[in-house]
Amino acid sequence: MRIYVGNLKYSVNDDTLRAMFSEFGEVASADVIKDKFSGQSKGFGFVDMPSKAEAEDAIQALNDTMQDGRKLTVNEAKPRTERAQQRF
Repeated sequence: MRIYVGNLKYSVNDDTLRAMFSEFGEVASADVIKDKFSGQSKGFGFVDMPSKAEAEDAIQALNDTMQDGRKLTVNEAKPRTERAQQRF
């Protein structure tokens, strides 16, 4: 299951994001999204967890929690096409 993680502190990197979710189960990938020109974090990322049950546990546990003074938004990631349709 792909998980969206928003409102991350700009200093959070892929390893930090992976560590946040690894306590809930296996993490296949953890990617903080960066600006392609500056390399600066955009303040959100995605985590892939193979087990849907573990992913749902992580979402339940981490959504609306404080991390480094910021309230995280954690939910199931929506497909790109779905988001693009919402803009119009």
